[in-house]
Amino acid sequence: MRSLPAVALLIALSALAGGRSRAATAPTTPAPPATARAPAPAAVPAGNTSSADNEAAARHARRTACITQARAKKLVGAQKTAYIKGCIGAP
Repeated sequence: MRSLPAVALLIALSALAGGRSRAATAPTTPAPPATARAPAPAAVPAGNTSSADNEAAARHARRTACITQARAKKLVGAQKTAYIKGCIGAP
């Protein structure tokens, strides 16, 4: 005697297998030509970005570069921390 979950699984699998075979034999219709394109996203005016945002992005990029360099030099612990602080502080 089969259990209820096993029967449900067989039914689900047969439905999937049947759906795939029907989809494979069904004639496909070509997609309509794309005549209308989506509008291009509007550019953000230069006046909307603040210098604080730019400075934060530059600081983050510098810190990421310093961490990558410290990793390349295989520094760990206090040496890594000191290197990153010195690297970020350098102009």
